[in-house]
Amino acid sequence: MNDTIAKLKEIIRPYVKEQQALENLTEDTDFINDLKINSANLVDIVLDIEEAFGIEIDNQSMEKMLSVKAALEIINEKLD
Repeated sequence: MNDTIAKLKEIIRPYVKEQQALENLTEDTDFINDLKINSANLVDIVLDIEEAFGIEIDNQSMEKMLSVKAALEIINEKLD
């Protein structure tokens, strides 16, 4: 799980406006409210996650991927 969080952190790093929030990233971190990532960049993050983990994320899952916890659940679900 920590490896997945570390990988996710590196994926989202270029899109984060609030670097302090990134350093304090937890499962409860919200991409939009805490990290100040805009919705267009969220799409880029999803594409980067698909590439990094070798998975495909459908639109329904993409819409739910608004926090670290949701992203981890979706990544782990797709990897299983």
